[in-house]
Amino acid sequence: METILVTGSSGYLGSSFINQYKNKYKFVTFSLLSQKLENTKFDNIDVVLHCAALVHQKIEYSYEKYHEINVVYPVKLAKLAKLNGVKQFIFISTIAVYGEDEEKLDENTICNPITPYGRSKLEAEKQLLELNDNRFIVSIIRPPMIYGKNAPGNIDSLVKLVKKLSIIPLGGIENKRSFISVQNLCHMIDEIIVQQKAGIFLASDDKPISTSNLIELIAKNLNKKMYLVNIPFFENILKLLKPSFHKRLYGSLEVDNSMTKEKLKLTNPYSVEDGIKYMIKGEII
Repeated sequence: METILVTGSSGYLGSSFINQYKNKYKFVTFSLLSQKLENTKFDNIDVVLHCAALVHQKIEYSYEKYHEINVVYPVKLAKLAKLNGVKQFIFISTIAVYGEDEEKLDENTICNPITPYGRSKLEAEKQLLELNDNRFIVSIIRPPMIYGKNAPGNIDSLVKLVKKLSIIPLGGIENKRSFISVQNLCHMIDEIIVQQKAGIFLASDDKPISTSNLIELIAKNLNKKMYLVNIPFFENILKLLKPSFHKRLYGSLEVDNSMTKEKLKLTNPYSVEDGIKYMIKGEII
């Protein structure tokens, strides 16, 4: 049984991976908030899974703060891990490294991050990949928004909206947005560990989904009778007053990760419909 050191183990992805694979791996946890990197014990550690990060905040921090937590810490941790004989380092990055102007992206899309979060993640990727060699495998995963039971983020906001309202003015939206269920992402991490694959991997559910269809699936699994209506005036007001929120609801962001799937011979175990069902009903996989 391999032993995995997980940072960010109290966060959504870290805790989900531990819960999903607690019978397959032995886990050791590490907190950047309460422990010093210099005191980290790597005895019998085979893999480091680095989930800890400073993500988007309502109050934006300076780039220096993002750099400290998202670049300095993981690179220092990876160097210590390599020095102590750990064989693999997995870094959870983000599709924010591509910027915010792309409507469709794949593994060949040029990175052009504009947020401090995205810039710091890309810088960390570059420095970590320099450590990769035949003794130390560095694996980078770039996921879109992760969803699942109790996951933070915009999808959870839509769930709360559907629970409260019976009429929602978000009908007729034909955009395409890619997400990944936490179960599919955990499966990808497991495959990367099993296969000991190095490089950059792009994560996504098999197909994108429109905002309107997403709301319909949420309502269906909540057994909630709900009406979606198309009100152009509402969209125009939202675009004027909340342009970033409008973009998330009406804009497209489609991820094509076919190269990653080919490299890993990867098949997502769950469809988008499955993922939404598990998110609402909280079934344990």
